[in-house]
Amino acid sequence: MTMKPRVLAVLSLVCVVGLPCWASAQPPASARTGNAPNNFHQRIDQSAERLLPKLVAWRRDLHEHPELGNREFRTAKLMAEHLRSLGLEVRSGVAQTGVVGVLTGGKPGPVVGLRADMDALPVAEETGLPFASKAKGEFNGREVSVMHACGHDYHMAMLMGAAEVLAGLKADLPGTVVFIFQPAEEGAPNGEPGGAEEMIKAGVLDNPKVDAIFGLHVFPKALRTIEYRPRGIMAAGDTISITIRGRGTHGAMPSQGVDPIVVASQVVLALQTIVSRQVDLTSAPAVITIGAIEGGNRQNIIPETVKMLGTVRTFDPAMRTQILERIKRTVESVAAAAGATGELVRHEGYPVTFNDPTLTERMTPSLRRVAGDRFNPNGNPTTTSEDFSFYQRQVPGLFFFLGVAPEGADLATIPTNHSPKFSPDEGALTTGVRALASLAVDYLVAK
Repeated sequence: MTMKPRVLAVLSLVCVVGLPCWASAQPPASARTGNAPNNFHQRIDQSAERLLPKLVAWRRDLHEHPELGNREFRTAKLMAEHLRSLGLEVRSGVAQTGVVGVLTGGKPGPVVGLRADMDALPVAEETGLPFASKAKGEFNGREVSVMHACGHDYHMAMLMGAAEVLAGLKADLPGTVVFIFQPAEEGAPNGEPGGAEEMIKAGVLDNPKVDAIFGLHVFPKALRTIEYRPRGIMAAGDTISITIRGRGTHGAMPSQGVDPIVVASQVVLALQTIVSRQVDLTSAPAVITIGAIEGGNRQNIIPETVKMLGTVRTFDPAMRTQILERIKRTVESVAAAAGATGELVRHEGYPVTFNDPTLTERMTPSLRRVAGDRFNPNGNPTTTSEDFSFYQRQVPGLFFFLGVAPEGADLATIPTNHSPKFSPDEGALTTGVRALASLAVDYLVAK
């Protein structure tokens, strides 16, 4: 995950009253590359370092008060107030709870978009942090605990910081920056629209018309690592619903019915052979996972029906179609062999997160400058999914990962995104701010 270029590093120690101290290695301004006019890079780096106390405070407040998708009311209010305080043009209530801020530079030029997601997950936090979430919310009709278990609190704090840094450069900016705070990246509640698709329908890429868009995601990789790859970096994600219908009977007399629980078990195992035996994984990764099974309510009653929910992750469009066809065939055939029926319903999810190759190559020097020897432009793809991919269908986009694992952590065992113990290291906050602000400035200046 490290690259060949070497950068001289100095050690700076930041101490904030009431907050912990940590050391962060940053290359001195004299060692940093880049030729943006008006000392943009130096000003970005210095401003980001000064913002550290605010970044920590914002991130911890957001972490302590998470909200689920399309319910980010407090969160959206904070984002809008911050953008207004910087003198930006602000639109609230976009696609339910989204917030958009527009920073018009002092000189004419192109338009660049920066995006952060706002929603949390229905997860009960187990980090033990003093600012751990105790929030509750309603998820599909039931009360749940709520946690920023995916790092979206981190994303918002960094975009708030980038907005403040870039607002300080407004007079010299040759163009416009659109700050997109998006709800419901993890998915909207059942029956509700939400997320990036709805933001696009609401015109966030059209008024003003965005020429390119950038986004990031924290991940338990080495601290302050910036990693990405051209083309597909995150998988397409489809949801599947499977219903097995048998014939209910007494649990002591299974021969008098058709047991859908046994059939469902056979289906789960048979589905795994699609990935392991029926598709060529050397051409592209693929995953089929059944994450929920529901059926029956008593130990001695064989139920009529079992329902299952799963996810399918793919990178290749042809393989995506092939796998879904084989899932349908497997469900129906296994069920029929046992005298049951099987039904598959597919819910099309996020497309592949696709980094435009030309844009990626063009912006590589910006991210290399920020990350120094913790830079990897040839990272492995991941079978997680992101609805940032919808923006990339409309305009060229670049999405990258920011490492937030503590120094010395075992990357093989550290709690990852969506874990109740997921706890990003705050030592990468300024790196994220520098990366977002630098991408925006370098794109505008070079266009």
